[in-house]
Amino acid sequence: MNLSRLSSIKTKADDLAKLTMDKQLRLAVTGLSGAGKTAFITSLVNQLLLGAENHQLPLWQLAREHRFLGSKRTPQPHLHLASFDYQGGMDALQSQPPRWPSPTHGVSEIRLKLRYKPQSLVWRKLNHTATLNLDIVDYPGEWLLDLPLLNMNYAQWCEHIALSLKDSRKAQLAEQWQAMAQALALNDNADESQLADIAQHYTDYLHQCKAELGMHHIQPGRFVLPGELAGAPVLAFFPISPELANAKVTNKNSNLALLIKRFEYYKEHVVKQFYQQHFVKFDRQIVLVDCLSPLNSGHDSFCDMQLAVNQILHSFNYGQSGVLRRLFSPKIDKLLFAATKADHVTPEQHQHLVNLLGEVVAEGKRHVKFEGINTEIMALASIKATQTGKAQLNGNTINAIKGILQNDVDSQQLTTLFPGEVPASLPKHTFWQQQGFEFSPFQPPQANPYQALPHIRIDQAIEFLLGDKFK
Repeated sequence: MNLSRLSSIKTKADDLAKLTMDKQLRLAVTGLSGAGKTAFITSLVNQLLLGAENHQLPLWQLAREHRFLGSKRTPQPHLHLASFDYQGGMDALQSQPPRWPSPTHGVSEIRLKLRYKPQSLVWRKLNHTATLNLDIVDYPGEWLLDLPLLNMNYAQWCEHIALSLKDSRKAQLAEQWQAMAQALALNDNADESQLADIAQHYTDYLHQCKAELGMHHIQPGRFVLPGELAGAPVLAFFPISPELANAKVTNKNSNLALLIKRFEYYKEHVVKQFYQQHFVKFDRQIVLVDCLSPLNSGHDSFCDMQLAVNQILHSFNYGQSGVLRRLFSPKIDKLLFAATKADHVTPEQHQHLVNLLGEVVAEGKRHVKFEGINTEIMALASIKATQTGKAQLNGNTINAIKGILQNDVDSQQLTTLFPGEVPASLPKHTFWQQQGFEFSPFQPPQANPYQALPHIRIDQAIEFLLGDKFK
């Protein structure tokens, strides 16, 4: 047998050996509070579990070509992480009336084993199948907002918070914890009870910024989404005036010394540790963004959302001088930006949503792309809650949406409305002055346990994030 023949056989054998191994992929799902992470993961798992026989996934090549053989849940690999409550989400959607799945407040994980027929000619001739172990990880986008803290000391962080209080609305909400902080005797021996009390009022202030002002750029992120750290002393610190924070520590057991110590501990053992334990292991990432609620809340809320999302993108700063480069070398090679709740606007507004999100993330996306990461932007609805309809406006028939409004769950009456036009670019001042957009949340549809959940473009998301793994 000649050498070329032997080489050909060896190549085919090597290809076969590669195909017989189970593939692994770890997908990170992130987004700010309210962006729809839980709904997305619930829908994604639902589509994959039911997609072999009852799929609504025409844009996913594997399903369209009938090469997807099915999937099943298997034990997750990381026993120290909470399990994503898929069944709890489906129970909520199947209840009467249906409810949206409860949001998660920390890192959770679920593993699916996907069985499929590869495209490989060698594989097909042998009539074999292959497997992809897909780990889906849910973690709060707010935790990513803490990354800049790694480049700050306590006094610099206090100055950063002081600058944010130039917003008169924030300053008004901050009055109580600021008064308590000013009355604190910084050089006295530490009073842990007093520090915890002030920290709780600072945490209440952060929650008010989210609830009353629609703000997203909250630091430290663990204060509003503590996860397993709820009640821990590491979260019992708060900012003081920059002048006092810069003062020399004369008593190593003082209130000031303990505030500085807790801030530094938070950076080293919470922020950095989170990245080292979780972020380095991701292969693919989807960032979910709710552009509609901030449009409803006003100019300041929208700008704050834009700031927060771009701050998240700083997590992908893979340059030689970047913080993450110094910590480790990430391996994410595909990143999807998704504008959620596309079913809450009329179909012709979907491209506007894509264009708007594109401008929101433009700066960060350019850097990510420069570093060789494949990116895409799309508008989707994880669980479609509305149908298209018609409405009358000033004597003209226009496209509209219809569904059961979230606050009408008792009546269960369909409402038809036109939410207004989504700006196709970053809103100008005239948009806010002539605000004609009204985002209304809808009740989810009643889920059928034997049918996949209705959606918009989940299949397109699957194709982008996973499609190349099924060749």
